[in-house]
Amino acid sequence: MSDELVLYTNPMSRGRIARWMLEEIGQPYRAEILGYGPAMKGAGYTRLNPMGKVPTLTHGETVVTECAAICAYLADAFPDAGLAPRPGSRERGPYYRWMFFAAGPTEAAVTNRSLGVEIPPEKAGFVGYGGFGAVMDALEGAVTQGDYILGDRFSAVDVYLGAQIGWGLQFGSIEKRPAFERYYARIAARPAAIRADAIDDALIAETKTP
Repeated sequence: MSDELVLYTNPMSRGRIARWMLEEIGQPYRAEILGYGPAMKGAGYTRLNPMGKVPTLTHGETVVTECAAICAYLADAFPDAGLAPRPGSRERGPYYRWMFFAAGPTEAAVTNRSLGVEIPPEKAGFVGYGGFGAVMDALEGAVTQGDYILGDRFSAVDVYLGAQIGWGLQFGSIEKRPAFERYYARIAARPAAIRADAIDDALIAETKTP
């Protein structure tokens, strides 16, 4: 069985998060760039990801979809990179907490806000995130406990949650609070983040070249 890492992605997608994570672990990988439309929805690719979307990661015969799962999987599969707390350690709880908070309440709140979906106050109990303001307040608390989500230790949760904050600041879907701007500036300066952005930005430039 080959243990090759292959990332199926598009440079204008959440696949940028998965590429950043791959650059952080420092292992060789191959990227398969898929265009939107038939390439993602065809039978060949949907055998890997029935949703017909990117990113998808294969590691030998293992298939992982969803950005949060890809980040968590890579952190555990390559522990020498030091991107996940040891199972059973005190940091493991906050690590899981904020990874799932980013994948659940943050994603839902930001998406609904961007689509103009307003949750009536009397219906707030029906949605997992309650309200957009509550999510922003919780995130601000998370990024002000230290340099990183786990204090002084950078981890996979900073890649996933941090990328969401960065995109939100760029596109206006997350409030431009000073705490968010300071936190994202710190993690975006990491060499792996810079390398990943350069790769995907170059791919975007190639598609725009006549």
